[in-house]
Amino acid sequence: MDRYEKINLHCKGKVDTMENEKSRRRGKRMKKKVWIIGGGASGMMAAITAAKEGMDVTIAEHMDRVGKKILSTGNGRCNMTNLSLRPEHYRSSQKLFPMKVLDRFSVWDTLNFFDSIGIVTKNRNGYIYPNSDQAASVLDALRFETEHLGVQTVLSCHIKKAWKMKNGMFTVESDQGTFKVDSLILAAGSKAAPVSGSDGSGYDLAKSFGHTIIKPLPALVQLKCKGTFFKQLAGVRCEAVVRLMSDGKTLAADEGEVQLTDYGISGIPTFQVSRYAACALDEGRQVSAVLDFFPSKSMEDTRSMLKQRKAALGYRPSGEFLNGVLNKKLAAVLLKQAGIPMNLTCDRLKDAQLDTLTMQLKKFEVPVTSTNSFEQAQVCCGGVDTRDIRPDTLESKLVKGLFLVGELTDVDGICGGYNLQWAWSTGAVAGTTAGRI
Repeated sequence: MDRYEKINLHCKGKVDTMENEKSRRRGKRMKKKVWIIGGGASGMMAAITAAKEGMDVTIAEHMDRVGKKILSTGNGRCNMTNLSLRPEHYRSSQKLFPMKVLDRFSVWDTLNFFDSIGIVTKNRNGYIYPNSDQAASVLDALRFETEHLGVQTVLSCHIKKAWKMKNGMFTVESDQGTFKVDSLILAAGSKAAPVSGSDGSGYDLAKSFGHTIIKPLPALVQLKCKGTFFKQLAGVRCEAVVRLMSDGKTLAADEGEVQLTDYGISGIPTFQVSRYAACALDEGRQVSAVLDFFPSKSMEDTRSMLKQRKAALGYRPSGEFLNGVLNKKLAAVLLKQAGIPMNLTCDRLKDAQLDTLTMQLKKFEVPVTSTNSFEQAQVCCGGVDTRDIRPDTLESKLVKGLFLVGELTDVDGICGGYNLQWAWSTGAVAGTTAGRI
């Protein structure tokens, strides 16, 4: 090989090296960027699934840590999902929308996913928890997975605004800089439990892209009721049916352990129906809660039971008439509401008084004045109108490359793991789609 051939070979090698470097850089540039605003359950799931599709993924979280709300779910044990998923478990302005999404990423997909990242689950009558009974273990597994997949997490990052450019990319302006990205997933949560980071800022971002926001209201929350006797009842727990009434019609009803508080009613049955109270009250309608403290018996059977007690326990003072039937605090209030003197012996109770007491036991009605605030609510009803979101992808119908997931949308589930399942499903569907477009 002569001198000139060596020079040419050396130059060709340098050119090849330069071309390889350009290709490497070009390949890195061509790796699409996906930004997820919100590092809660849906945001972390979206990040993981998008990263698995080979995307360059960043989570922007305005709190000092991701997944803070996950830690409080299931009273700290994390009710991850529920084996029974039916349309009636979700509420939305589009009744069929939730199940269309859940069909794309089901409860079984969720269980397989968490098994793949090291979470062993246990089944409690269909309610699924981590075997550790610790919500922190679920959060840690999600966090480890995002780190393993190279997802970047920017904490204490406050988004100022975001918009789509003519070239199809998005610009995200934050207090930590301005960024250009290919796809944007809004997973900023609702207004419920703002201490965990859900401050409603996601609604403003969605609105800036042209989306309609159905007024968010507290849901899965306690109800404030009118009645001076509630201070006396504070701390009482009992099995009951809670039926919400407005304009003579039943809005919703649920049965289970009701907690009586100094301001009204709480407990899971109250949470399950609370969103209907919030909506009706917001419309200016009057709402009342009708409590059935003896759901195992009919009205007639309850009255017969009281007559039998009068015959058998006639020697007792009427203040002890319901001893062994209900909590003493509750019994005292019901007897007073029925107009029964405490020092009267039971054998002197009149049929009319027994009838009134029967009504108090079966239809104890109290006016609902309001729900508790967003601070006490587990989720919100309302949010981004689902009519402008594609159920098969969670992509906006208005802006290509924009996705809306989790509690930000106008979908709320009942207690029992349904809202976390909504987060997992929407995050997975959106993340997978964003990673493929």
